Amino acid sequence: MTQPTMPAISAPTNATPKGMLWTGRVISGLLTALFSASAVPKFIPSLAAGMEQSGWSPSVAPVLGVTELLCVVLYAIPQTSILGAILLTGYMGGAIATHARIGEPFIFQIVIGMLVWLGVFLRDARLRSLIPLRR
Repeated sequence: MTQPTMPAISAPTNATPKGMLWTGRVISGLLTALFSASAVPKFIPSLAAGMEQSGWSPSVAPVLGVTELLCVVLYAIPQTSILGAILLTGYMGGAIATHARIGEPFIFQIVIGMLVWLGVFLRDARLRSLIPLRR
């Protein structure tokens, strides 16, 4: 008696084109570096003291730094990148609210939030299947 054979698992038909994948990786890599560089000063007391001008106590700087780094790590790992993008979007929402509250422009924070999603969109076919762009 022969055992039934399992059907071959084929590659997904919506695989990411190489150029799109690398563009997404570059965008995501640059954002990972940007967020990491933003988090490091939050652990240095003399630099964290500058947060007072934004209305934040310097004592919350390390907590914000840890939060930012955890979000970035999740964003950088392909399996958790969508969760990381969701969390970074929330983090950027806080930055937008802070800048709006003190009367500073916040277009940069909006653009960063959009780039977070563009990076994931370009490198993850699952997200593109959820948010299809029509031609």
